[in-house]
This record gives sequence, structure tokens and C-alpha cells, in this order.
Amino acid sequence: MVDQISSLSSVGGLRSAESAASQAALDNNYELFLSILTTQIKNQDPLDPQDASQFTEQLVQYSSVEQQIKTNDQLEAVLASIEAAGASSFVSYIGTEIEALGSSARLEEGSATWTFTSQREAQGLVQIFNDDGELVFETEAALTGSEQTIEWNGETDSGAPYTSGTFHAAIFETNEQGEPLRTVPIRVRGVVDGVDFSTGGAVLQVDGSNIPVSQVISVTRNGG
Repeated sequence: MVDQISSLSSVGGLRSAESAASQAALDNNYELFLSILTTQIKNQDPLDPQDASQFTEQLVQYSSVEQQIKTNDQLEAVLASIEAAGASSFVSYIGTEIEALGSSARLEEGSATWTFTSQREAQGLVQIFNDDGELVFETEAALTGSEQTIEWNGETDSGAPYTSGTFHAAIFETNEQGEPLRTVPIRVRGVVDGVDFSTGGAVLQVDGSNIPVSQVISVTRNGG
């Protein structure tokens, strides 16, 4: 995790280095521009001098570009500071138990659990997929219209059981013919053991699954 936060800081440092390099190049070009402008003024034809307003306009335009680049550099520095502060705040999730919207659960010691709440009493269909997206188990379930928990022991329709791994559930409310009508939202629970920033946003690592912070419903600190 320290490495992940450090990598975020390194990105900020890289941005700063790139901005400094851009500014140095701009300063050099600005001095070159002034040198050329001065040379043009000194060596212009006295019988047909160039309009001084044209030189002034060029100088103003160049100064405007320089100011805009400086402003962009300042904004990048502010954004880098905000990102670093945000990363530090997400680290506080580590060690807490969260409940989040999501279909992934870890099968360990012969058990994987999903929690859901259906809108009404109805017939339902539960499907479980492996990490490759293959349907490995399917069963009917009675939806109660209240909070329910489905526990899977790793047994598959083919008869070859799984002992561990990450699996994904899909739950549907069905009609009398067993055809899916609508999806039932699933919630997962687990303890956060890491935070990943490599995708550009904070993703919590929970029991081998990745859960975006935006999907978190509740947070409980263990022992508190």
C-alpha cells in the first residue's frame, strides 16, 4: 500500500518535472524571441520601417501564452495535492468491514456469501459465474421481499466442486415460466485489506475482490 501511495506521489513529481521543463523551454524561447525582435528593430530599413504596433502585438501574444502555461502549471500542482490528500484518506478504510453493492465474493473454507433485498415476494433465479465468466451453478430461490443471504458451498452443476476463488452472482426475479423479469441488486461484505490507485480512482481490495469506493454502502470498524 505504501508503494501505491508512493507511486501516486511519483506521478505528482513527474508532473512537476514536466512542468518545470516546459517552463524552462518557454523561458529560453521567450529570450530568443526578444533577441530576434531587437535584432529586427535594429536592422530594419529606415526608409521602410515596420509598424511598431506589429511588434507590440507579437509581444503581447507571446506574453499571454506564457501566462497561460504558468496558470496551467499551478492548476496541475493543486490537482496533484488534492489527489495525494484523497489517497491518504482512503487508506483509513484498511482494516474496516464494509458493505457494498457488488456481485463478487470469495469462496473460502467451502463458503461464499451474497446478501440482497428483493422488492416483493416472488420466484427468483440465482446464477453463479467463475472469474472467467462461465456459468457454474444455477438454482431457483424464493424471494421474500426482505433482506436475504445466499450461501454457496462451491458445488457446481457439472459435479466438480470449487474449493476457492472469486465468483460472481446474478439474481433475478422471474415470472411463472422461470424467465427473468428484473435484476435484484446484490450486496457484499468483507474486510478491506488494501487500496489500489492504479486505475486512477480508489478501489478497495476486499477478500480478493476489487470494489470501487463509490459502491460502498456502510463501513464498520472492527471491535468498535
